[in-house]
Amino acid sequence: MLDAIKNLFGMDKTDYAALVKEGALILDVRSKSEYAGGHIKNSINIPVNELQNNLSKLKNKDKTIITCCASGMRSASAKNVLENNGYKNVHNGGGWSSLNNKL
Repeated sequence: MLDAIKNLFGMDKTDYAALVKEGALILDVRSKSEYAGGHIKNSINIPVNELQNNLSKLKNKDKTIITCCASGMRSASAKNVLENNGYKNVHNGGGWSSLNNKL
């Protein structure tokens, strides 16, 4: 929730472009139909309600992961799911179109 508030007020100083350049994975947690309507190039789609059952698709728990969705709320939930399952370097990128503009 705090990440979403920071994003709303432009307080997030994370350099997402640098993270991606260093190999970060972009995880889009919107529905499959939302993802099909537009997404960040090379992102992967696992809807937030399916994430817990698909963690095996994210094998490396040390890899940097940037979550995104439509507004930042589902991506914040996804960040919590990942961190609660031992993923060590997770960032909430907020809304996918806003994140795309930062890359």
